[in-house]
Amino acid sequence: MGTASRGRVVMLVQNGVEGDSRVQKQAASMAAAGWDVTLLGRSPNGEVQTWDLGGAEVRLIHVRRAFKRRRHELRSHWARDPLAYPFGPIQIYRERQLEAWRAEIGIRKARIAIDAKHQSGAVTRLRKAALVPRRAAVRAAGTWADVRSAHTERLCERREAMDGRVDAFAIKFWKTVLGDRSWRRLDPALWDLELSFGPVLDRLEADLIHANDFQMIGVGARSVIRRRARGARVKLVWDVHEYLPGIKSWIDHPAWKDAQMAHEREYAPWADAVVTVSDTLADLLMERHGLAERPEVVMNVPDLDSRPEADDPVPDIRELCGIGPSAPLMVYSGAPMARRGLMTMVEALPDLEGVHAAFVVAKPEWADIRSLVARSEELGVADRVHLLPYVPHWQIVPFLAGADIGVIPIHHYLNHEIALITKFFEYSHARLPILVSDVKTMAAKVNETGQGEVFRAKDTADFVRAAKLILADPESYRKRYDTHVPLTEWTWPSQAAILDRVYTEALR
Repeated sequence: MGTASRGRVVMLVQNGVEGDSRVQKQAASMAAAGWDVTLLGRSPNGEVQTWDLGGAEVRLIHVRRAFKRRRHELRSHWARDPLAYPFGPIQIYRERQLEAWRAEIGIRKARIAIDAKHQSGAVTRLRKAALVPRRAAVRAAGTWADVRSAHTERLCERREAMDGRVDAFAIKFWKTVLGDRSWRRLDPALWDLELSFGPVLDRLEADLIHANDFQMIGVGARSVIRRRARGARVKLVWDVHEYLPGIKSWIDHPAWKDAQMAHEREYAPWADAVVTVSDTLADLLMERHGLAERPEVVMNVPDLDSRPEADDPVPDIRELCGIGPSAPLMVYSGAPMARRGLMTMVEALPDLEGVHAAFVVAKPEWADIRSLVARSEELGVADRVHLLPYVPHWQIVPFLAGADIGVIPIHHYLNHEIALITKFFEYSHARLPILVSDVKTMAAKVNETGQGEVFRAKDTADFVRAAKLILADPESYRKRYDTHVPLTEWTWPSQAAILDRVYTEALR
């Protein structure tokens, strides 16, 4: 864009960009609006990757996970378990050493067997007897190594879980002593993001940094601090996708969530502007962080006009499932996690005769999806369960439109209660009747518009009831899109205009 650029923007996201429709739409639309946009993401395979996204440069960088282990996991083992091996390679070395000793004994036995053909029986017996102490010593060493290995594994598990009384005291101690700085002790892995993204971000010398979600706010804020100290005029926009106190921890560790919240609280005050995904979340952020101004709401709605001219044809969802136009098809599109309620869909199939279920997921190898497939086989409905790959975000609406029902079976978590999530808007633009669990915001919207039915979360029988209502007369629900659903408001250009205004005002 050269001299015509309205300013240099660097967007930060803690993922590989592909599959994250929000950041993709943001980057492309802001580039189209005249901003010089670079989107920094995290490489999934450790290799630096770059590509163009609607005029924005996407750059994935390698994040070294030096702090994957917390400091206490590397300490001496003596106080916790003197029988465990010390941290480091000695356990593996010892195991391989024992294998080598056993291999040596095997070779000696083989040589005795070969030489027995050419020597007296007495000599052979003596040589075999000479091996007995060696074999006994190796056997004893192996038994002792097994004991120490078992103790080591238990120690590692305890240290990783950090769920003992001493651990609870340590967590409380650091939270009390360090306050919002306690994340440095509780989850030093946040430094891995800083040490990988920070130098790249500083070199780009952005006029505006757009940090997506709670882990990248620190990376963006620290760059702002460094550059302002050198006299630069740089602004920080914080894009909050989720309400952190309401999420389920990504990592099964008692200190992880406390660390993320402390990190967020420390750096939230550095944001010059805050945007988020819903009015409810905007209100919660005002209260939680004492913001001077209410965050602007930029909903993650579909971009129906962004399809490239050279794009591939939109896949036929029914063809991918191997079914005809008359077979009832319900679809779920999104992350394949248990708390999203996907198992309810599978367990409903025995009572929904002839109905097929398509799961459009990016990670079909995840354990939760394998559990779905195994359960479908137990129930005898595996032939009606279909795993489909993601399509580009500009294809998702026409792709989903081939189904009969869009399903959102999520469980009751705070973040699920407060948002109209991305797939809600995608299903709506695909004009699908929506079958949603009774999470507060989406259930209220469906009841208001009449565009679908609500069932009790985790209640398979109630799911079946609601699905049958829709399948009995799907057109009556589709007609509500003509009269009761504000589809024109739920389009990306209107949201991109809000984000563009946020950028402009931040740089004044």
